[in-house]
Amino acid sequence: MIGTGSLAIGLAMVVVFGWWLLGRLRGGRTADERESWERHRAARERDPPVDVGDVVTLGVTDFSSHHSGEVHAVGKVEGFVIFVEDLPEDLAVGDVIRAKVLSFNRGHTSASATYLERE
Repeated sequence: MIGTGSLAIGLAMVVVFGWWLLGRLRGGRTADERESWERHRAARERDPPVDVGDVVTLGVTDFSSHHSGEVHAVGKVEGFVIFVEDLPEDLAVGDVIRAKVLSFNRGHTSASATYLERE
């Protein structure tokens, strides 16, 4: 006969497996994480709205620390992320700037640019 301990262990394994299976069926992500992933996937599939050498106008939405220690401004053009380098020290979130696109990242999902002037 099956003992009470064996039955409890078996029931616990069924619960753990059920919880894991439910997570896999849901995609293992929250609704916000799934939406973010879908936007990222869509960004990888579209052509960038800018080309290398373009001069763009964008609003500074954030600042990012580059691995070199340099601070980059973050902005978007048609939802496309652009990291701008060579910034003046008094630049702030909300400032509107012009920048020249220098290069794309490997997947063409963002670009690097150099600061030209404040609008």
